[in-house]
Amino acid sequence: MSDRRPARGVVEAVRLLCVVFFAGVGFEIARALDPTGTAILGSFNGVAIGIVVGSGLGYVFGGVLGRTTLSAADKVEIGLRDVSAETLVAGAIGLVCGVLLAAGVGWPLFLIPEPYIAFSVFGLLLVFCGFFGLRIGASKRDGMLSMFGARAGLPPRVTAVSLLPRLVDSSVAIDGRVLDVVRAGFLHGTMLICRPVLDELQGLADAGDDLRRTRGRRGLEVLEALRREPGVEIQVVDDEAPGVPEVDAKLVRIALDREAALLTLDTNLAKAAALAGVRVLNLHSLGMALRPAVQAGDEVHVLLLKPGKEAGQAVGYLDDGTMVVAERSRAQIGSEVVVAVTSVLTTANGRMVFSRPVGESGDVRVPRRREHQ
Repeated sequence: MSDRRPARGVVEAVRLLCVVFFAGVGFEIARALDPTGTAILGSFNGVAIGIVVGSGLGYVFGGVLGRTTLSAADKVEIGLRDVSAETLVAGAIGLVCGVLLAAGVGWPLFLIPEPYIAFSVFGLLLVFCGFFGLRIGASKRDGMLSMFGARAGLPPRVTAVSLLPRLVDSSVAIDGRVLDVVRAGFLHGTMLICRPVLDELQGLADAGDDLRRTRGRRGLEVLEALRREPGVEIQVVDDEAPGVPEVDAKLVRIALDREAALLTLDTNLAKAAALAGVRVLNLHSLGMALRPAVQAGDEVHVLLLKPGKEAGQAVGYLDDGTMVVAERSRAQIGSEVVVAVTSVLTTANGRMVFSRPVGESGDVRVPRRREHQ
């Protein structure tokens, strides 16, 4: 109930201002039609009747206009149920901007000689612009805070890592899988290649050892391929930390100075950079997150639910929905068994795991053991 009180207040304020406005309009019309003030209805002359009729029209029209305003504001408010402190600040800024806009646009209304008409119209303009400024400011929170956040006493909003330029480590270039990630649409934007990384790759490409030379040339080829990828902009930056001897330390320093994310495959470098305050994109962590839940040689617990397509096969499912096909296990349908994974097949519908009962000859055994219960 208390949530509706401000809404009722807006309706009553709009209605009052409309009553004043229409009463003034009725007064002016009646005075123009009957300048002598002749009695028309008992002791009421034309001016009094004009004021009464205008007030009645203003009362009705003001109620309709106020409720229409609330209905329009409610539609703007859809999706803004979770109101944060930032949203409130942005709404307050929008309210102030709306009121200032109304004052700037509506000041000529005070040139009207009748003050009650000027006041009522100017008040309506203030209510409308302020109310909609509040709602628009709250809905456009990020844009408002980007302009006024510091002045409002709020810390700057943290930029998403996906929007930051990426400082590329030599390990990413040598590995080459970054090309697949870019072509899959998960990496785009600006990639920074610092001069020490290029020098390191060039040194590997000119090395006498065949393996090192192959790694260096592959890294340079990957960077050249990245330059040709649409949606990727390669920028070569100079050594901005000449006093730092090691390449990894240079990368950390440059990433901090440029507010860039470090793109690497080196887990140790990723940990050190994160401790220094650098935003890190670790492709090794990405690969670990996307690896299959089970691999050939793992032993898993699975509840067999139904027979398979081939003779002797039984089918069960892991917790993530992966289908497990167990050979020579149809007799165990309805019970939980331990099976050894022989192969993992990725299909358009997901992964399929093929297995056989533990203890049969020919299955692959490894020391680790994974249980899915």
